[in-house]
Amino acid sequence: MVEGVSHITFIVKDLEKSARIFVDGLGGEEVYSSGDAMFSVSREKFFLVGGQWIAIMEGDPLPARTYNHVAFKINAGEVDKYLTALKKLGLEIRPPRSRVEGEGESIYFYDYDNHTFELHTGTLKERLARYAKDVNASSE
Repeated sequence: MVEGVSHITFIVKDLEKSARIFVDGLGGEEVYSSGDAMFSVSREKFFLVGGQWIAIMEGDPLPARTYNHVAFKINAGEVDKYLTALKKLGLEIRPPRSRVEGEGESIYFYDYDNHTFELHTGTLKERLARYAKDVNASSE
């Protein structure tokens, strides 16, 4: 039985530069660096971000950006704090997508290697409750 997400890995061109995103941008903690050793397919670093194990490994960046992304939960009162930290790192902030009221607020941004990330203020429970309002209203 699957117990949950073990870890998420991103392939990045520059380990040190990308590490700043997870530490300075997202407030995570670097818990491991392989240095010049290679225990896996390349040099790597591990982080804890909101209790989630994130790995970055040295390699070629993605050739293009997509909407595929990982979303991290943040508190609504911290949106401006994260925006400031991400802009300070020189990261491109993507314009927000249109949302229905009650769905939460998001910051979408790209890392240096074309990965898309989201910082989101809502929860699954809140989103399902909001969507159910429209379904219930349209069936009446």
